[in-house]
Formats: sequence, C-alpha cells, structure tokens
Amino acid sequence: MADVYHDEVEIEDFEFDEDTQTYYYPCPCGDKFEITLEELQSGEDVATCPSCSLLVKVIYDPDDFLGEELKSTVTKDSVKLTS
Repeated sequence: MADVYHDEVEIEDFEFDEDTQTYYYPCPCGDKFEITLEELQSGEDVATCPSCSLLVKVIYDPDDFLGEELKSTVTKDSVKLTS
C-alpha cells in the first residue's frame, strides 16, 4: 500500500538542529515532523511525526545531501568520464 502524505514540504522550510543533525517541521498535532541528515543522505524522503501517524514527503535535491566521501567519488568519476 502506498504512503498517504499529509503534505509535501520543501527542505528549505524545515528547521535544522546542528546538535541532533535532524530537520524538523511543525505537525498539526503540535509535535514536529523529523528526518535526519543521514536519512536524507541515504535517499529517504519521508519525514515522520513521533506523536501521530502523519507523514510528509520532503522535497529536496538528493545531490545536495551526498556525503563528502560520495561527492568526491562522483566528482572523480565525472572527471574520468569527461577526460
């Protein structure tokens, strides 16, 4: 069964907490949807609310969240392909 999203939200609309490396967005129930930087880097695009069953689809460019190690690999591969 496909997920039913409460909304689709741009990553720019989330608040980022440096300490927890987590993005937060207000949920109608009073809590906050959350998705971690690690989840975004692995391609996850669903933020969950820990207090209710609502989900939001996170709209973002996965390339912006590649880990530094992956970025350098992609860059090196790109250079090889264009050489």
